[in-house]
Amino acid sequence: MKLLIVEDDPGLVKVLTKATSEAGYRPHALGDGSQALSLVQSEGFDLILLDVMLPGMDGFEFCRRARSARIQTPILILTARDATKDKVEGLDAGADDYIVKPFQVAELLARIRALLRRGGSPLPSILAVHDLSLDPATREARRGGKVIR
Repeated sequence: MKLLIVEDDPGLVKVLTKATSEAGYRPHALGDGSQALSLVQSEGFDLILLDVMLPGMDGFEFCRRARSARIQTPILILTARDATKDKVEGLDAGADDYIVKPFQVAELLARIRALLRRGGSPLPSILAVHDLSLDPATREARRGGKVIR
């Protein structure tokens, strides 16, 4: 299972990468919301771990744009923002789950497993090879994140 970690704290990226690798996942990490959205639009991931406070694009906007682009990959928000209004905003923006930092790695891994179980882990809706992606639902092809006409 391929995970995208969108987090700009190098120390936390190291912890998340190590924990998810040891749990049998294949993590890929980026620290910028805009770059992560471009990558998600061109490559398939099984799950996205997403911080909220990011350079380029915050996590809530990432969720809104990903969902409006019909990206159905489960999104788990990881953030220090613990106010109820923030949790509601994240979930309403399209996140599937929300965990507040600091968290226990065991709980995070359990939440990842739960999200991947939902719906029987459907195949990614976008087929991708290198920088070429095909979206059968919209009949759209992209190379390097740009639509091919």
